[in-house]
Amino acid sequence: MVDIYEIIELLPHNYPFLLVDRVLEFEPAKRIVAIKNVTFNEPFFPGHFPKKPIMPGVLIVEALAQAGGVLAFKTFPEKKGSVFFTGIDEARFRKPVVPGDQLKLVVEVIKHRREIWLFKGMAYVGDEMVAEAKIMAMLKEE
Repeated sequence: MVDIYEIIELLPHNYPFLLVDRVLEFEPAKRIVAIKNVTFNEPFFPGHFPKKPIMPGVLIVEALAQAGGVLAFKTFPEKKGSVFFTGIDEARFRKPVVPGDQLKLVVEVIKHRREIWLFKGMAYVGDEMVAEAKIMAMLKEE
């Protein structure tokens, strides 16, 4: 298991943009399962939407990408840097995510070659899939 302190060391993101709270499962170069606790105190809820807060789909995809970044950096611990989106395909949003939900972020490696990664990301609330996407990213060392 990876806790928030290690996640902070692995990813370059800071509050309010760090969207992974904990890693539950990790298989190097294959798969990661992480969680994001969604609270009413998130900075985007006052504007999206004020009377019926819904987590923006783009931030769900970002959370999946950050989980993929943890997977990449945990797979190659000697590398330090950032993970940048290079493509998002087949994104689907099936159900709104609201305060009090816990997102389970499941990210699997489809392909990895040098610094380019292709991930399949799926976000769940409970057993129900709420979003999915294929994410291409580049690991950029500092």
